[in-house]
Amino acid sequence: MRSIKKEAGLFVVLAIVSIVFSFDIVSAQVETPTERRARLEQELASIERDISEKRGVLSEKQKERQSLERDIAILDDQIAVAQKQIKHRDLSIARIRDDITDKRVAIVEVDKKVARSEQSLAQIIRRTREIDDVSFAELILSGSITELFEDIDSFERLQEDLGKSFDEMATLRSDLSTRKEVLEEKRTEEEQLRTIQVLEKKAIEQKEKEKQGILTVTKGVEKSYQQLIAEREKQASAIRAALFDLRDSAAIPFGTAYQYAKDASRATGVRPAVILAVLRQETNLGENVGQCLLTNSPNKGDGKGKNTGRFFAKVMKPDRDVDPFLAITAELGIDPFAQVVSCPQSVGYGGAMGPAQFIPSTWVLYKERLAGLTGHNPPNPWSARTAIFATALLMADNGADGGTRASERIAALKYFAGGNWNKKSFAFYGDSVMTFADKYQLDIDILEGR
Repeated sequence: MRSIKKEAGLFVVLAIVSIVFSFDIVSAQVETPTERRARLEQELASIERDISEKRGVLSEKQKERQSLERDIAILDDQIAVAQKQIKHRDLSIARIRDDITDKRVAIVEVDKKVARSEQSLAQIIRRTREIDDVSFAELILSGSITELFEDIDSFERLQEDLGKSFDEMATLRSDLSTRKEVLEEKRTEEEQLRTIQVLEKKAIEQKEKEKQGILTVTKGVEKSYQQLIAEREKQASAIRAALFDLRDSAAIPFGTAYQYAKDASRATGVRPAVILAVLRQETNLGENVGQCLLTNSPNKGDGKGKNTGRFFAKVMKPDRDVDPFLAITAELGIDPFAQVVSCPQSVGYGGAMGPAQFIPSTWVLYKERLAGLTGHNPPNPWSARTAIFATALLMADNGADGGTRASERIAALKYFAGGNWNKKSFAFYGDSVMTFADKYQLDIDILEGR
């Protein structure tokens, strides 16, 4: 029996040793936060180099004479860039999540310190009140006056020190909370951009399928491909009749949209193809954009989904956009509570209006200039023509009238991200707008017989 117990005991010991040893091995393989951060930084840097190189190849390819081989190569490179950008965004999100976790842990620790300080301060206050409640005669009888005053001085010093410490920790906690909010906003921003990037990649893959169809028809023969390109000239009438879908407004023929863009171009100096490309990009940013209604209930700026009736807080920023929106719709004779605007994302506010997606407070800033350019006063943000002029005007203010491809791309990025236009995360937007601009330029060249 003892032998069996000894063997069983030995087995248990060996099992425990084995578990501990295995745990040590697993633990040794787990990345530390510092190692993980360093790895993410290295991977990000590597991907950024790859993206930069492929963009350079794309730029050179686009300068070459149009050919079957060139066009297929451009599509392949565009898809490769999109894939790299998605991976870059994944790594950025992972890094931001790590930072948010660190900030949350730090905030919890500060909370604990604040709670301990509050308890200590409460004890001192209670003790001080006890001293205050004792009569002067009792104080004299209780002991040395000198000791009494020393105790009071000590209490006062402790109160002062704890007060300073509490203020410092409150400031620290506020700072940490602010940082966490900023990081969460950035993470949400990155996740949204990744979703859009995936959609862009699918669009490029669809183009590749179309090109593969061309390869099937031409059997890879360059002469056949050039003949196919020549046939595009016969498509002018079809292009004029093609519908140009503008968000929150009735679809209009491409030819009509192009005429509006030409008028806006003459007034602002921005290339028509770029104006149309920005609107195309804005229209395709999300299927649900423009599906919210303002209700101002229960709070100013709140609203609901147009089709679902779902409650949305922050449909509009109350102290910035609600009053301008009410003024805009009143002038136009529109029911403000029946006119759709963009819904809020997980961070920030909604309230963008019409095809150009101007927020009300920005529209007010452009109102007089738009009235002068379009001849319509008040200008209507839900009018296709006015929206095209509004886009052109903002793009001109952003520098798109500079006449270079670089200035057009930067202007598009500013249209999308304002002062954050040069963030690498937003690069896809500028690339996408310029891709659409190239497409529209081809259609415009056909319309103009070039």
